[in-house]
Amino acid sequence: MNRNLLVIGATGQTGKHTTKLLLQRGHRVRALVRRVDERSQKLAELGADIVVGNVHDLNALAQATEGINAAYFTYPILPGIMDATANLAQAAEENGVEAIVNMSQISARRETASNAARQHWVAERLLDHFPAAVTHVRPTFFAEWLINMWNGTGELRFPFADARHAPIAASDQAKVIAAILEDPAPHAGKIYPLYGAVELNHYEIAEAMSRALGRKVTYVPIELEEFSAILEKRGASPHLIQHLLAVAIDYRNGVFSGMNDLVKKIGGDDPLDVESFVTQNRAFYDNYSA
Repeated sequence: MNRNLLVIGATGQTGKHTTKLLLQRGHRVRALVRRVDERSQKLAELGADIVVGNVHDLNALAQATEGINAAYFTYPILPGIMDATANLAQAAEENGVEAIVNMSQISARRETASNAARQHWVAERLLDHFPAAVTHVRPTFFAEWLINMWNGTGELRFPFADARHAPIAASDQAKVIAAILEDPAPHAGKIYPLYGAVELNHYEIAEAMSRALGRKVTYVPIELEEFSAILEKRGASPHLIQHLLAVAIDYRNGVFSGMNDLVKKIGGDDPLDVESFVTQNRAFYDNYSA
């Protein structure tokens, strides 16, 4: 049955894939974006109803959720997530939205040292009071991290020691999100940790990238101080830096490790492994310029 679905953050990593997938399946998709640009135009060309608004504007969210059956909510690593979450919950309740799928993160917990991860945890608890179906998804590190942090040198300089995780592509997360939006009831009240195909350390990730690219990629473990300097040089905000430094410690302590079959079980397909993901994005690496 075709549904009226809202994707908040529709031009983001998971939002764009979720929007495209839902449109392909014949649903009516309202895409909430912060601005009209090339990314939102591409979604409009696919059939999305583009709505410009800010999640910190309750009235904008009230308009965006009108007539919506279910909504996907994702918020970047920026201050303000709890206000945005409260606005969404209020607007969705006013308009009788039946379900919310909430993008959280695997490090979300009360005792985390990361301000952002703790705020995600509090936002989850706030949404737990929403009077309809709510599902939280908690992915481990995105495979897109291997694009976002690429510097063209062939080195992966991260403070992750030899700890492990199973990188998960945004497109695989979108399959899970879309499936829940289509049929929320079986997933109500659930928290789903999401993992990619294979758990690896970064030495093994570098080897997989080397095979995909046909050139040497090397993992260089570094300390937190150097990582902080790298992030500052890249223009990361203090909020994001604080989060990533805390996350690096969590990573070393195994918080991001683990495996399950939820991508296949809920989303219907096996997740991409690192080599396949890098191969799909080969053009980025071949054309990269600092």
